[in-house]
Amino acid sequence: MTEIKFTESIGIELIRCLADDAFVAQAARVSTAGDLKPVEPGQGKLINYLMTKKHGSPFEHGLFTFRAEVPIFVAREWMRHRTGWSYNELSGRYTELSPRFYLPPADRAITQSGKPGAYDYAPGSLTQMGLLRAHTRESCAKAWTAYQAMLDAGISRELARGVLPLNLVTVFYATCNPRSLMHWLSLRSVSDHAAYPSTPQWEIAEAARQVEDHFKYWMPVTWSAYDNAGRVSP
Repeated sequence: MTEIKFTESIGIELIRCLADDAFVAQAARVSTAGDLKPVEPGQGKLINYLMTKKHGSPFEHGLFTFRAEVPIFVAREWMRHRTGWSYNELSGRYTELSPRFYLPPADRAITQSGKPGAYDYAPGSLTQMGLLRAHTRESCAKAWTAYQAMLDAGISRELARGVLPLNLVTVFYATCNPRSLMHWLSLRSVSDHAAYPSTPQWEIAEAARQVEDHFKYWMPVTWSAYDNAGRVSP
């Protein structure tokens, strides 16, 4: 039997970036047919003006493509965002899936209290963490055994996959423009600068942290304007 593997990581890779601050300024000044130049202080002022006054269309002329290796439950949260996003995901109909499952890291908060949308999280006890990790490993092993048994019996992949749990690691490409990326970050990241604080699940917040690192690197002026404006997409 194929060895079952567990991972505690949320993996985000930038595949392609066709976006920068200078092109935001050029798109905003298209009526004057300005040349594409490096971002200067005046362009930084323009980008801040566009951000604060909610002139959002100049931020749509760019592209980021990410490759995500995340548990299925994170992928489903991510793919709720449709406007400005395109996706292609590993198909369990067309290929036999791999036995790789997500296991929450030992320092992750695992207990919750409060009401939906306003939960408080705490680390939990060593007993609770041990129970979580032991049952997760056991249930994944049983599910994988059942999946393999059905495949060996000639049952189709599209039906056999139904026994696999939500912590199975999936792979997908996600492509968006910078404006849609900022909106996604406003809901899926945690920041003291947010005008409208969000409380995302830890795993997708970790994905958002990695995505934002790429956004900040490639579009530092736009990122700064976004952060200073309360992290609200224009």
